[in-house]
Amino acid sequence: MSKTMDRRSFLGTSAKIGVAGMVAAPLLASCAKGNKVTPLRNPDEYYVPELPDKAVEGKELKVGLIGCGGRGSGAIMNLLDAADGITVWALGDVFEDRLNGVKEALKGRNQIVADENCFIGFDSYKQVIDSGVDMVIITTPPVFRPTQFAYATEKGVHSFLEKPIAVDSKGYRQIMAATKQAEAKGLSVVCGTQRHHQRPYVESFKKIQEGLIGEITGGNVYWNQGMLWYREREKGWTDMEWTIRDWVNWKWLSGDHIVEQHVHNIDVFNWMFGYKHPIAARAIGARHRRVTGDQYDCFDVDFEYENGVHLHSMCRQIDGTATKVSERVHGTKGWWNSEDFAIRDLEGNIIWQFDNEAAAAEYQQHDPYTLEHVDWVNHIRKGTTHVESGECGMSTLCGVMGREAAYTGAQVSWDDISASEMDYMPEKLELGTLDMDKYTVPVPGTGK
Repeated sequence: MSKTMDRRSFLGTSAKIGVAGMVAAPLLASCAKGNKVTPLRNPDEYYVPELPDKAVEGKELKVGLIGCGGRGSGAIMNLLDAADGITVWALGDVFEDRLNGVKEALKGRNQIVADENCFIGFDSYKQVIDSGVDMVIITTPPVFRPTQFAYATEKGVHSFLEKPIAVDSKGYRQIMAATKQAEAKGLSVVCGTQRHHQRPYVESFKKIQEGLIGEITGGNVYWNQGMLWYREREKGWTDMEWTIRDWVNWKWLSGDHIVEQHVHNIDVFNWMFGYKHPIAARAIGARHRRVTGDQYDCFDVDFEYENGVHLHSMCRQIDGTATKVSERVHGTKGWWNSEDFAIRDLEGNIIWQFDNEAAAAEYQQHDPYTLEHVDWVNHIRKGTTHVESGECGMSTLCGVMGREAAYTGAQVSWDDISASEMDYMPEKLELGTLDMDKYTVPVPGTGK
């Protein structure tokens, strides 16, 4: 396995960026000149999470984990850090070795999962959800998440969904239908777009909604890094077992990295912009050095929104190339950048910047992977409805839209992609053979 950077290592770096602090003088000077700040939206029109160090005390909660890979094992530990009174009740995975790894690791947190609550197989998600849990963490490969979320919602179970939450148009529609049902049932659903629970991003979001950059006119989002991890096929592995164990490199499982990873950055722009979806996408992409799977290793997309707003999206996973993981939002009065979490006016003067020192003095918990679970548990224990899957679903489909524009070379509209019959799920889910002729690298302009 080869790995050079992951989500956690990036966030650890971004948390240390720059000198923070509120720079008030230029802002006051701007106001003194009569440049009135007009809010983009009123505070009651958008959600801002409370981010205490730990979730409120309350009723004991039983949680199930579906998908016991690296992200699943990390998420369950984040939940235990986020709240007291949590019992890990059930585990489910397709592979017994992955499940046993998490089960053993949980013993170090005094969490002993009974053998009768450990389930193996493609239907293990149903057994976990039906075992009596209050809440479930869904960290299986993304293609499986819409079906599993829909089942959890049907059963009235609160969900944490790792991003992305679909890989195709059919999965997107499943997510949106389950979202409506979750809202009707008063559930709490939090997604793994953890920047929504990262204090510098949250405070930046508030300032943009307050109107500090003016009306949003466009943006730039990037996730450029080296090659991600992969697994060579081992003797005895069937087609299905190999692709699932190597899932991050196969488009039917991950959606390609523009969906699986770059959705974070696309989602930041959509969040700041009030989740107004693009109307069209034009893109290029290529595969140069990827070792396994059928995906590209770079994408460049022009997302067109209404009223002439454009988002430039770029992502790459190639060793030896320049890295850049950030977002920038442009407005009529200035712009914001996540590299230093600052807002500048049109002359380049900083008029606001997140105060890292003040945050460090006020809070002890700064890990957004933990804080997203704090928010999740708080809503469950307070009995308040909060459902993020609709917003994450929209950003996920943006990634799918950009991917298809690159794969085909065609302009792809939102109306077409949202109504498409695209369905990446194999006809049979069993650890056997696959028609591997279906899993080839797309060539733009050929229909293949």
